Amino acid sequence: MLTEQTTPKIEFPCDYPIKVLGEAHAELRAHVMTVMEIHAPGFDHAKISIRNSSKGRWQAMTVVIIATGKPQLDAIFAALKTSSRVKMVL
Repeated sequence: MLTEQTTPKIEFPCDYPIKVLGEAHAELRAHVMTVMEIHAPGFDHAKISIRNSSKGRWQAMTVVIIATGKPQLDAIFAALKTSSRVKMVL
């Protein structure tokens, strides 16, 4: 028997973590910060975590924002992917 798969519903506004994986470089951090300031102004800078890979070539940044809706999240994901330093956005 096949069942229809549904996506989980997110109730907005809510805290929403966005993880960006990319080349460890100041340009990556600057790009992520700029995108967040444009699309989630006033986000809490204390809710940013940065982890470097063991050899220091890659970096994972997690930024928790207060998401207001799917259009905002879509815009953030699209804007983050405009940098060649960004390899993946989750």
